[in-house]
Amino acid sequence: MNTSLTGEQISSYRDNGFLVVRSFLDDGELAELRTGVEQAVAQMGRRKLSDGSGDRWVEGDTFYDRVFVQRLNLWKISAAVKKYMLAPELGEMLCALEGIDGIRIWHDQTLQKQPWANPTAWHSDNPKWSYHSPHALSIWIALDPATLQNGCMYYLPGSHKVNDFSNTGIGKEMSEYFEAFPQFSGVMPVAGEMQPGDAGFHNGLLAHGAGPNMTPTWRRAMTAGYMPDGSVFNGIQNILSDAQVATLEIGDTLDDERQNPLLWRRRT
Repeated sequence: MNTSLTGEQISSYRDNGFLVVRSFLDDGELAELRTGVEQAVAQMGRRKLSDGSGDRWVEGDTFYDRVFVQRLNLWKISAAVKKYMLAPELGEMLCALEGIDGIRIWHDQTLQKQPWANPTAWHSDNPKWSYHSPHALSIWIALDPATLQNGCMYYLPGSHKVNDFSNTGIGKEMSEYFEAFPQFSGVMPVAGEMQPGDAGFHNGLLAHGAGPNMTPTWRRAMTAGYMPDGSVFNGIQNILSDAQVATLEIGDTLDDERQNPLLWRRRT
């Protein structure tokens, strides 16, 4: 993994809210991760969450289900996915980007736009999660070419600086986000076209989206969201089970190694 960073890259990330790193994975690493993802997805069938149960974790036939094939927490069933998504050197890189001292995984997910898939409307990630932090962030690794034609990521630079934790969700209309946050409607987005093995990093409050897949081929990506060490429960269930939520009160630290393992912490 190409986890080295320059001062210029860190400054660009903090200013714009995102960073694209070319050749983040070499060919061998990409092949290993891709195989791990494929095997985990096949094992999960129509279940969306590797350790989830109930109807809310079964793929249906809604508009959102046709935005992309989504499978979460593959790291719990795939050694290959765990190797890359929980790598200590990745954790150190993420901490350098955000200027924090420790990082845990929140959840991973593969997002795969099938042929002719619907667009992914503008949204930000952290408002949906069970903790709130201005230093949450995500990685997005291209497993296939991600192009303007097949639904690459788009970023709204600088939106993380003034966004809040309001959860607008991911709707059907691309314009819904701007009804809630009209101050962003005049910002020109940046397309994050990537080749397989490239990776994008974006802050949890950055507005981002993706176009439809206008091709007969798949556009697959492996992603993960990361939580600063010491983050606390905010009352939102998100991927947590009913049993997990029952043990938590608002303000409790989310540090269960079975659910949110630590990648890296600065030595004191």
